Amino acid sequence: MNTENKAVSTEQEKRLLNRKDLLKTWWRWICWAQRCYNYERLMGLGFCQAISAVVEKLFSSTKDRAETLSRHMRFYNTENNWGAMILGATCALEEERAMGHDVAPDMIDSMKNALMGPLAGIGDSVTQSIVKVILLGISINLATEGNVIGPVLYIVGFTAYALIVSYFSFFSGYRMGRGAVMKLLASDTTKNVTDALKIVSMIVIGALAAGNIKVNTIVAGTFGGSEVVLQDVLNSILPCMMPLAVLALVIYLLKKKQKSSVFVLLTLFVIGFVLTFVNFLG
Repeated sequence: MNTENKAVSTEQEKRLLNRKDLLKTWWRWICWAQRCYNYERLMGLGFCQAISAVVEKLFSSTKDRAETLSRHMRFYNTENNWGAMILGATCALEEERAMGHDVAPDMIDSMKNALMGPLAGIGDSVTQSIVKVILLGISINLATEGNVIGPVLYIVGFTAYALIVSYFSFFSGYRMGRGAVMKLLASDTTKNVTDALKIVSMIVIGALAAGNIKVNTIVAGTFGGSEVVLQDVLNSILPCMMPLAVLALVIYLLKKKQKSSVFVLLTLFVIGFVLTFVNFLG
């Protein structure tokens, strides 16, 4: 065994946290991180509750425990699954601080504040724009056909995704610590992966819109002795043009005009009712 391996082995033997402590922290986070979500601290209380087992294990003084828990009860917000990496890195830093290493409490807080935004961006792009969209698209199609597997598939699929991703994120954060996580987020690979995921999410949304938004016109007429169906003309120009137009209208109202979802639904209802009444839509 060389000197480097001996150093690693010695460091691992000095660890104060065991796998059971870390599993308890991860389980608390993934199950109850947002149970006390509020406008003042957002996920701060959930983060504090998750890391409380680690704090109790690391610090024997009531004063040290109180100060540490108070710090971790401050404002905090990120995406649950990918953001578990921050909790893992925080556990590692608190452990180093308890072991007497040069780790200041302010540095831990700064690390949390610096990472929660970027990891939320990555997590939301993957979880909200890809995983949920795909699972909902498949599940809704099955449910509309009367297949009971539809809702079951969504619940089981998303639960498996959340458990697997959060588990690996949490323990990766614990192993890597602050420096490696910061380096990972700053790398070009992460940016390229994020950009690719955004493109994939747009493709998925477009495919689901084309398959699930049912809009067609019944306008037809005779020109030069031949019957012309407007829907066929539109399809020859761009297939699924009308579903695309509906999707574009919804995005415009939500993003540009900052309208509520209720307003958008009412707008679509009124437009659909009027165009159907005048025999434009079928």
